[in-house]
Amino acid sequence: MSSTELPGVRAVNAAVAPKVATVRVAEGEELRSATLPGLTLTVRSRPPTRSGLAPALYVHGLGGSSLNWSALMPLLEDILDGEAIDLPGFGDSPPPDDGNYSLTAHARAVIRYLDARGRGPVHLLGNSLGGAVSTRVAAVRPDLVRTLTLVSPALPELRVQRSAVPTALMALPGCASLFGRLTKDWTAEQRTKGVMALCYGDPSRVDDEGLRNAVEEMERRMRLPYFWDATTRSARGIVDAYTLGGQHGLWRQAERVLAPTLLVYGGRDQLVSYRMARKAAAAFRDSRLLTLPDAGHVAMMEYPETVAQAFRELLNDCDRS
Repeated sequence: MSSTELPGVRAVNAAVAPKVATVRVAEGEELRSATLPGLTLTVRSRPPTRSGLAPALYVHGLGGSSLNWSALMPLLEDILDGEAIDLPGFGDSPPPDDGNYSLTAHARAVIRYLDARGRGPVHLLGNSLGGAVSTRVAAVRPDLVRTLTLVSPALPELRVQRSAVPTALMALPGCASLFGRLTKDWTAEQRTKGVMALCYGDPSRVDDEGLRNAVEEMERRMRLPYFWDATTRSARGIVDAYTLGGQHGLWRQAERVLAPTLLVYGGRDQLVSYRMARKAAAAFRDSRLLTLPDAGHVAMMEYPETVAQAFRELLNDCDRS
């Protein structure tokens, strides 16, 4: 992995990020490290097929990484100069120096990266936690966002699905350590299949190679000393964001988004309710809705071709207008 320090920012000692194993890089992808004051972000990209392509930034969900976008990115590489980041503490990015995993801190990391790179306005795509982060970025910094694509965004729900309760409980003090003790004998494959059963509408769509890659990534993550801390604190950040009212409330911020917005919801999503699709479509002022009845929580991984086509239609409409 090459290391590229952004102009005008200091280097951070590599000892901050204990290297457990080499993160997987799909064919045609490149990884680099972007160092900012107080945090270092790993950035996954595909070399643009030609010059002048519009910049895009992909933001993953809770417990995920930039790898979650590896199925979608090549389908859009002819029209986008895409980058996918690992949020602080996830993927190959080390924890932030201040230990802050709030939704605001994640949004601030995205904003700081875009400001340092000078790539805005970008086409911003986010899934789950990354969808909530991207919503906040688009609301507070409209100058940085050309279009917004949200796949099962983690926006507040009054009635949380029963299947999502265990994930929410991760935010409670002590629950993560208890879960760790209860599952200490689970293999990486068992953990991976459990995550897939929760996130995919039909886990059988994952082929043998995909499962092997996911198991290897799970093994790598479980060796990271900060894995549970980053996950639980970020989960707590989502729960905390759900309780905010006024101008800082996520639904209020959704109403402030000016960028044309594509919303993608899965009918078999066990973490973000399908019924929230209509509310989201009403909240975002310039929105279009793609509903996939058989998809789960990660439609960009399950049905990347369909999501890519919907994005192309969004982009075409924006270009015409």
